[in-house]
Amino acid sequence: MHAFDVPSTTSHAITDIELPTPEPMGTEVRLRVVRSGICHTDTHLREGHYDLGSRGKLSLTDRGVSYPMVMGHEVVGIVDEVGPEVSGLQTGETRLVFPWIGCGLCDACSEGHENLCPSPSNLGIARHGGYAEYISVPHPRYLLDIEGLDPSWAATLACSGLTAYSAARKALPSSPTAPVVVIGAGGVGLTAIATLAALGHRAICAVDLQDGNLELARQLGATTLVRADQDDLASVITGQLGSPATAVIDFVNTGTTAATAFDILQKGGRMIQVGLFGGELTVPTVLLTLKSITIQGSFVGSLDELNELVSLAKDGALPRIPIIDGPLNATEIDTALDRLGSGGVPGRIVLAADLPVS
Repeated sequence: MHAFDVPSTTSHAITDIELPTPEPMGTEVRLRVVRSGICHTDTHLREGHYDLGSRGKLSLTDRGVSYPMVMGHEVVGIVDEVGPEVSGLQTGETRLVFPWIGCGLCDACSEGHENLCPSPSNLGIARHGGYAEYISVPHPRYLLDIEGLDPSWAATLACSGLTAYSAARKALPSSPTAPVVVIGAGGVGLTAIATLAALGHRAICAVDLQDGNLELARQLGATTLVRADQDDLASVITGQLGSPATAVIDFVNTGTTAATAFDILQKGGRMIQVGLFGGELTVPTVLLTLKSITIQGSFVGSLDELNELVSLAKDGALPRIPIIDGPLNATEIDTALDRLGSGGVPGRIVLAADLPVS
């Protein structure tokens, strides 16, 4: 099969390669890829590391990630062949792939949180992903019916949508009028704003560097808009809100944005840190105690949460974020990753194979 890979951590250009076409065994399912979303996580995978601030760089090869790597974890495909132990799934059906697959044996997996597995087999990271002609999925339970949904938008639900939904659920206060701040109104942040609005929240503050992103945030449900390039940003935000925030979801998560999140929270407030841009946070320990602030990381989401999100989308309750289309090839993948790395993409980029979708 044809695929597109990152050769190594020092050779970043996406290249065309040929790989053996996977033959399904046991409960495995082979899908022909029709849509593959481009995610900011892939920019870090292409570079081979994460920024840990004063602690240096977190090498992905040291974490067990192997190169060459076929990335792509926002995938919609057509069932092409199933293993002998698969039932209830027909070839020709279109499915969304849940890529955050665990070992199946640890406590996290047994509790339904495969995305928190310490030994994951995530598609597009630990296993070949959707920048390819075919993708192999280990079990049909990881395949979601998206009948009635646009496949390009549906593809984004597997990562950006799920990440936003899980973070929004963690941040959502009991009162729909308690202010929640979303830092970063790119594709994932916009999805979080749309999700908060879909879940009935009515006090959403969007913070971003781009006026265009802030306007999209307003259209999706944000009630307060703040430019991020202002002096004393924390004071500006609380001034606009009229009070400290109940919760902050930080889709940038640099040292600067995390410090702002800490400073704008009320007593008992929650910081939900999602972004992978890198850096570090230093907080006064006394204020952490006196304000009783919770700092929580949020990494994608569970299979149950993705099922909930797809149901929300099918019910028409989830506003659609902007989608930038393109063909699935090495040049477009490279270009899309460069655009994401430089910032300012209004929505999500989804690349399409030249195939009909049922």
